Amino acid sequence: MGKKYRISEFAQRIGRSASTVRRWDDEGRITAKRTQSGQRYFDESDVRAALGLAAQARRATVVYCRVSSPGQKDDLASQVTAMETFCLGAGIPVDEWVREIGGGMDLRRKKFLALMDRIENGEIERVVIAHKDRLARFGFDLIEHVAQRHGCEIVIANAESLSPQQELVEDLLTIVHTFSCRLHGLRQYEKPLKDELAGGGR
Repeated sequence: MGKKYRISEFAQRIGRSASTVRRWDDEGRITAKRTQSGQRYFDESDVRAALGLAAQARRATVVYCRVSSPGQKDDLASQVTAMETFCLGAGIPVDEWVREIGGGMDLRRKKFLALMDRIENGEIERVVIAHKDRLARFGFDLIEHVAQRHGCEIVIANAESLSPQQELVEDLLTIVHTFSCRLHGLRQYEKPLKDELAGGGR
């Protein structure tokens, strides 16, 4: 009998994530075998079939555009127009356009997380953005590192930050609020700490 692969082993063999393998199975694109207990497994014939499927699946080029608030819808439209011009000039064929409204400090934005999941699943070949801070105000280097590890290139139309003043103010206020809350939380320990230090000095 040939070798049997669990989902994680099978995913590694075909260069995809385990979640992608499960989704392909659920969608009927591949068919997993099952043990008596119902656990999925695969064999070499499944590996060959899935490698053929993976080769046929063309990965997408996605343009991601973001502004911080609903009041910036005109800015979002301008950003999309500018990216259309950039992609046409650079000869970049675009498969999908993602528009999102949410702060650059918020890394839990729904569409941003969905994009990162697809990158990790090996579905995205290229992400095109206007500026680094469209993906995140801070931590772009880490995002780019994750993307590169999964074979995804991030193309930046303009490396400089051209965020509207309103966005910069909102993000700075978010930072101040975060640290203010932390300092407020530490104040409850101020007196016991001083007492402890004073006692230790006796």
